Amino acid sequence: MLANNTIASIVKHNPKPSTMRKKKVAILGATGSIGTQALDVIRENPHLFEVSVLTAQNNVELLVSQSLEFSPKMVVIGNKEKYSTLKSGLSGKDITVAQGNEALNDAVTLSEIDIVLTALVGYAGLKPTIAAIKAKKDIALANKETLVVAGNLVMQLAKENQVHIHPVDSEHSAIYQCLLGEEQNPIEKIILTASGGPFRGKDKKILKDATKEQALKHPNWDMGAKITIDSASLMNKGLEVIEAKWLFDLKPEQIDVIVHPQSIIHSMVQFEDGSIKAQMGLPDMKLPIVFALGYPSRVPTSFERFDFSNYPSLTFEKPDTETFSNLKLAFETLKAGGNLPCALNAANEVAVQRFLNDEIKFLQIAQLNEKCLELIDFVKNPVLEDYIRTDEKIRKKAAEINL
Repeated sequence: MLANNTIASIVKHNPKPSTMRKKKVAILGATGSIGTQALDVIRENPHLFEVSVLTAQNNVELLVSQSLEFSPKMVVIGNKEKYSTLKSGLSGKDITVAQGNEALNDAVTLSEIDIVLTALVGYAGLKPTIAAIKAKKDIALANKETLVVAGNLVMQLAKENQVHIHPVDSEHSAIYQCLLGEEQNPIEKIILTASGGPFRGKDKKILKDATKEQALKHPNWDMGAKITIDSASLMNKGLEVIEAKWLFDLKPEQIDVIVHPQSIIHSMVQFEDGSIKAQMGLPDMKLPIVFALGYPSRVPTSFERFDFSNYPSLTFEKPDTETFSNLKLAFETLKAGGNLPCALNAANEVAVQRFLNDEIKFLQIAQLNEKCLELIDFVKNPVLEDYIRTDEKIRKKAAEINL
């Protein structure tokens, strides 16, 4: 039973949603899967959240529609060719309209912003996340590649600027939630769960001719094309392993992966006494989104609730890292450190796009990634310029290699 002063402390630091000051949110990647679901959360909670900035790369029509509904202070389109369409679509509105990457970096520094949701795809999320951290904005991080590429740099900047990073990936959100109240208890290890994707249990003979249509049919989650292909190849879990190291200050040997096809347990923490905490729920990305935006309060939702009677068994199995070697590559680059994870991410982004363009086969994604890692100029203690050079070089090599 909790003592009265403990209860008072919890209430004091976790205000009820009705008493929370309305948070002003910038959404980078508003037209993607995470961005649109975040706007669903804000739409349901207008008393708690307000949109200050919306950005997109190409989907200008949806960006115009979102801007007309939420009336942000600033809207940015990455593709400069779409700027005139955005400008005319918002003509007469009291909204600042801008274009290009520099405008994106400027947008996250607006004084009114409380939290920046980084939902950009891939390496593109790094620079605006750094800009937001330097502007002392809290981060709701849905862009795992930011920490994969430059985890040491980003976390050090967050510490220096006293910025909180709230993970939006369901797995890292689960770990984050399991650690609440456990600040004095060291982690023995974390266990990241993986659905196994659409090719779980398939061998290389079958996967040799796997199509992009098959790879894009995820059994549990509705996500964008890039992350869905990564899930099919287990690279998404590999990137999450690297992200987890930086988020939770872990050694590689403290991170484990288990395949859990039902995607009900989102991840687990094992403590030094052997106890394991798990965070559970239906596979719905709006749950980690609303938790990150609403923190430290849990915002009441109308989402479907989990019913144990609908899931009489939850199963677990070891990942097949021989068939899905991207996961093994991720652990190897994490252990080696330096700029290797940055190189792996760059190679993989190009490899996935080449697969989607029908230039390479599914199993060749991992083969291309491995070849690119052999070409890296290793830097043990990289700075931002090293990450930029590594990304540029490996992307060029990944586009040129013939398998």
